[in-house]
Amino acid sequence: MYPFTLERPATVADAVKLAGAGGKPLAGGQTLLASMKLRLSAPEQLVDLSGIKELTGIRKDGNGFVIGAMARHLDVANNAEIKSAFPALADLASRIGDRQVRAMGTLGGSVANDDPAACYPSAVLGTGATVITDRREIAADDFFLGLFTTALEEGELITAIRFPIPKRAVYEKLRQKASNFPLVGIFLAQYDNGVRVAVTGAGNGVFRHKGLEDALNKSFTPESAAGVKIDASDLNTDLHASAAYRANLISVLTQRAVAKALG
Repeated sequence: MYPFTLERPATVADAVKLAGAGGKPLAGGQTLLASMKLRLSAPEQLVDLSGIKELTGIRKDGNGFVIGAMARHLDVANNAEIKSAFPALADLASRIGDRQVRAMGTLGGSVANDDPAACYPSAVLGTGATVITDRREIAADDFFLGLFTTALEEGELITAIRFPIPKRAVYEKLRQKASNFPLVGIFLAQYDNGVRVAVTGAGNGVFRHKGLEDALNKSFTPESAAGVKIDASDLNTDLHASAAYRANLISVLTQRAVAKALG
């Protein structure tokens, strides 16, 4: 690592001031600290958000949940209200990484980092959630802009995310065994106004699949999902899987998700 200073603000206002002056926000540190150890990132000042109580907490708000940006994955996975009213979100959180990652990683850190194979972005996009920052509220459809890129401006901090509770939802993924990141992950959510299907791990960022959504809005069955041709041309090929394999996974995992949602 290169030399750096560490600040530990107690309020969002203080954290915003430090971030606005060039400090690098530190949430769970699961990506940032690893990149610093490899000298791929060299911030001169870290702004540790772990002591800010305003950024923690999980509460039910009408027909949704508002989850603080510093909620750990284990907090979401073990929350009794989420497990009861929105089990797909608890299930997703319970299968992120390994036990150590779940104990330290945070919702806000994962979403702000926008790793193209991360699990949480698929839940945010798949539910049409709202990302709440210190400045504004950003709809999920406007938030994720591509590879490690979001709509967050310089110094802007995520404070919470508001998830609308779906009628039915399922998260299905095939994990890469060494990293536990999904080769492909599918977050499927059904609301009164339609079905949303978000895909992670397959491309340069999380995305919705309109073809699957249209088919499932007409007929919410595995057979309907199976009838959708998945275009592999914009999907990733790497040492773990080809684009064609990932295209097949999108179809298969969506069929499984629909079958599971139907019980």
